[in-house]
Amino acid sequence: MSAEMDALVASATQKLEALEAALFGLKQVRGQFTSEDGSVGVEVDSDGALVGLSLAESVTTLSPAEVGQLIVWACRRAAEDAGTQRSKVVATLNESFVPAGQEPGGTNGGGPDSA
Repeated sequence: MSAEMDALVASATQKLEALEAALFGLKQVRGQFTSEDGSVGVEVDSDGALVGLSLAESVTTLSPAEVGQLIVWACRRAAEDAGTQRSKVVATLNESFVPAGQEPGGTNGGGPDSA
């Protein structure tokens, strides 16, 4: 029974470490986007909140509405980047919870008629 308990503790420890790594990874996510002409650059956190904004002097030739649209567009692109990074962190976490010998998203033995 001691071997079973050791295996259970090892499994729980591994899952806890995977959760901690995922939490750390999510805190590190930063989505970034800079327009092709370099006039607008943004950085967002893992929630998509704006944490950095840079504007080139060239934006002074645009109307405030155009600059606002550029910033919103760049934020959306940076948030998409952050979302992709977040998905990778969660996928890694999910893989750590798949039992040995079972493929992610697969079934665990048995056919359609098995009980």
